[in-house]
Amino acid sequence: MLNIALPKGRLGEKVYDILERAGYPCEAIKENGRKLIFENTELGIRYFWVKPSDVSIYVERGAADIGIAGKDILLEYNPNVYELLDLNIGKCRVAVAGKKGFRDDTRRTLKVATKFVNIAKTHYRSVSRDIDIIKLNGSIELAPILGLSDVIVDIVETGTTLKENDLDVLETIVPISARLISNKASFKFKTAEIEKLVEGVRLQIKEND
Repeated sequence: MLNIALPKGRLGEKVYDILERAGYPCEAIKENGRKLIFENTELGIRYFWVKPSDVSIYVERGAADIGIAGKDILLEYNPNVYELLDLNIGKCRVAVAGKKGFRDDTRRTLKVATKFVNIAKTHYRSVSRDIDIIKLNGSIELAPILGLSDVIVDIVETGTTLKENDLDVLETIVPISARLISNKASFKFKTAEIEKLVEGVRLQIKEND
């Protein structure tokens, strides 16, 4: 069996559509219900739904042979996996945002609210900026509005949420998209199966370009 970890939600559904067109269908996955694991024994594949931020853990630990994770997750947690393919979907960016008209006073420590602690640290270290990280898990836009932080580092897709809260993107740190990743041992022992799947997916991505 080739075990494939799919991220729950719209992204996972898009990825499954690509895999289905690439020749890896599993009809049971389309049924409404609470099941998390689906098999196509004829093709020798098993899909399962997991929380998007957990996909890389399942793959790194070998519970999944391959999976789909956002580049933001790979940069933040740096899992020991192979990154095989950019799927060119789930596009967004990690950006710095703050109140409209914000100007950084470099004479003092910059307060940065984020759930992407490592990405923020790496970015500001690269420009030699002294920062105070405030780790938050949700509603990060509130932090600069209420004076908890000067800026935030967060995922930006359309920027609508920022605008509605009178915040502006100050700079883009890195563009993000969904990536196909593989467990290193699985790639060694199931090379042919994984490479065949990757090539099938690659062809579907090209056709959609």
